[in-house]
Amino acid sequence: MILCCGEALVDMLPVEAVDGRTGFAPAVGGSVFNTAIALGRLGADVQFHSKIATDELGQQLIAALKDSKVGTDMVVESSLPCPLAMVHLNNGHASYQFYDEGTAAQDFGPDDKVNLPAEIQVAFFGGISLLGVRSGPYYRQLMAKVAQYVPVMLDPNIRPNFIQDEGAYRAELDQMFAHASILKVSDEDLAWIAGERSLAAVIDHILELGTKLILITKGGDGIEAVSKHLRVEVPSVPANVVDTVGAGDTFSAGFLCALQEDQLFESLLTLSKEQLTRALSLGAQAASITVSRHGANPPWRHELSS
Repeated sequence: MILCCGEALVDMLPVEAVDGRTGFAPAVGGSVFNTAIALGRLGADVQFHSKIATDELGQQLIAALKDSKVGTDMVVESSLPCPLAMVHLNNGHASYQFYDEGTAAQDFGPDDKVNLPAEIQVAFFGGISLLGVRSGPYYRQLMAKVAQYVPVMLDPNIRPNFIQDEGAYRAELDQMFAHASILKVSDEDLAWIAGERSLAAVIDHILELGTKLILITKGGDGIEAVSKHLRVEVPSVPANVVDTVGAGDTFSAGFLCALQEDQLFESLLTLSKEQLTRALSLGAQAASITVSRHGANPPWRHELSS
């Protein structure tokens, strides 16, 4: 079973009203939520762990998880309102403005704990849940705990305008890299993490901290996977891009789904070029379908060719 840990929120997507003005339509979302949805639709065995509001928007989130075959046994109810993300599109490329203070996304205290089911094969963490004043410490501590038993995949999904203390967050990232077996980053994420260092230097640094495999998504330029002993590149799958909302999240799901199907979670250090290429390709194919649709709308397994 794949355990996805992180935020669930409602994206406010820009739409053109009948009078020509721009309005916003609600759509379920959140980086980790999107990955869980995509995993469920691809046929993976997946559970979602987060705090979700009991309000109407929160109920839409729960309904979407169930409709996509995602387990909700580890969802915790919150009486606080559902967090929101205002989505802005520029030639299909999405940027975000988040509203999560005082919401279910931050309804965590120092005594919050979760019982981990024995069936976990891998845990996925990421998104703005790692940055919140209350959610960040909770999920980072949970990541450190889970990493003692099963591999962890991390997608920090860097949002510079959401980072309040850059120095502190860079130190926290290093700690998370030490717990992550798999790191997924976009080329923009990696450039931010590198700062004034070269990309080669920061990749070596992350691998030395303990990460076994780094996946770098490069939009239309494909995906690159790097470990200490292997480097694999696969092309992106051509698509008519509507917007990029949820593309990286769907890629992560496709990659994890392939590893689960091939029973490779315990073999990350010995993945062959062929095994890694298949997992990257499944992720790329799934992401290409998501970008061809409005909003984060991952494909079902029957929509993929392999």
